[in-house]
Amino acid sequence: MSTTKRLLKATEDIWAGYHTHPFVEGLKNGTLDVKKFRRYIIQDYWYLMEYTKVFAVGVAKSKSVEVMKLFAKYIQAILDGEVDVHNGYMGMLGITREELEQTPIAQDNRSYTAYMLSVAYKGGEAEVLTAIFSCAYSYEVIARRIVEECPAAPDHPLYGRWVRGYITPRYTGNNVVLMEMLERLTADYTEPQLRYLEEIFTACSRYEASFWDMAWEERT
Repeated sequence: MSTTKRLLKATEDIWAGYHTHPFVEGLKNGTLDVKKFRRYIIQDYWYLMEYTKVFAVGVAKSKSVEVMKLFAKYIQAILDGEVDVHNGYMGMLGITREELEQTPIAQDNRSYTAYMLSVAYKGGEAEVLTAIFSCAYSYEVIARRIVEECPAAPDHPLYGRWVRGYITPRYTGNNVVLMEMLERLTADYTEPQLRYLEEIFTACSRYEASFWDMAWEERT
């Protein structure tokens, strides 16, 4: 079994819960309270700022120019892709820079990003990629399922932009590159090393579930 399949198999129950979460259901059906989405956008923006730092640590931990370029490319993709989506929403939702700066990072958000950064600082290239993989790939999986179950979702005047953003060729192509590199870096990993990757991936998957809870419950 490949490393990525092993990680996904170990967390399939957690990931299954993403699709039935009321926040995700609201994105799919267009019924999500705009107030909840607005708070989510602010928190996800701050998440992305910290998430990008995990890739930056990956650059520092890289043992080859190829891996360094991968992490650097992803940093650029986030700052020019996902952040652009959020900036667009901030304009649509009337979120000012002042409001953004004055909104603190929610505790769930802070805990999640602190964990990823801790893993990155302590581990090597593969550990950094594993910490990243849960978020990067789960959003694609969620968006694809939304489109499968509600083909009109990408056309929703507010939430369609979110759905489309995570199924673009650029976004999904970056995920393929990430997964292929993770397989290469772990080709000679021992069973204890692979179990540690499972531990990282499971923790990050649980944090992803908590992030959706945070957004739905508007936790601070």
